[in-house]
Amino acid sequence: MNLKRAEEKTKKGFKKFWYLLWQDNSFKGWIFSLIILFIFIKFIFFPFLNLVTGTTLPLAIVESCSMYHQGNVFSNFNDWFARHDAKYSELNITKTEFQSFLFKNGFGKGDILLLVKADPNQLKVGDIIAFNSGNSGTPVIHRIVEINEENGQRVFSTMGDNNAKMLVPSNNLGEIDETKIYPNQLVGKAVFRVVPWFGWVKLIFFEGMKPESERGFCSEN
Repeated sequence: MNLKRAEEKTKKGFKKFWYLLWQDNSFKGWIFSLIILFIFIKFIFFPFLNLVTGTTLPLAIVESCSMYHQGNVFSNFNDWFARHDAKYSELNITKTEFQSFLFKNGFGKGDILLLVKADPNQLKVGDIIAFNSGNSGTPVIHRIVEINEENGQRVFSTMGDNNAKMLVPSNNLGEIDETKIYPNQLVGKAVFRVVPWFGWVKLIFFEGMKPESERGFCSEN
């Protein structure tokens, strides 16, 4: 008898839960749905993505214009490379080689990227990596332009497609240094643009805190 009552209570509880989640259009229903969505994303969806991708940052919002190509997803590669040929010639990267790279048209501020674990032994010139550098809490997402070896480990140099040169610190205050990126700095490797621009939903709240030169939409340098 007690088992039957428990079963009935469970069914009633589930029906109430289901109604609140999917059918109740009241303010209470919306708040309940948002709480469930938050719990699902934080404690189920992201942990699952972390496990599958092998990185603690499976989805990354692009926060700067350093990889921007004019037109973003509609960028014309031939026109873009003609404007940037000189800096890649110095690195012995040809137009044909660059054209074979993933994200050959770059990506823009607000784009959301999918990252996977970055195996330092598998990375190659042209790959896009996210890495920790300096005191910034946000990883830098740039393209590998050179790989060397130091003390038996691979060391990477990167550069933003929209930057004139590699970022080098002018002092010891934790500025970004992308001339020597070690394996322990790697956060992930970008493999797919999940959706362009959607990251602005979050970025818009932090734009006012950035230096004036870093605010707003991107333009090509």
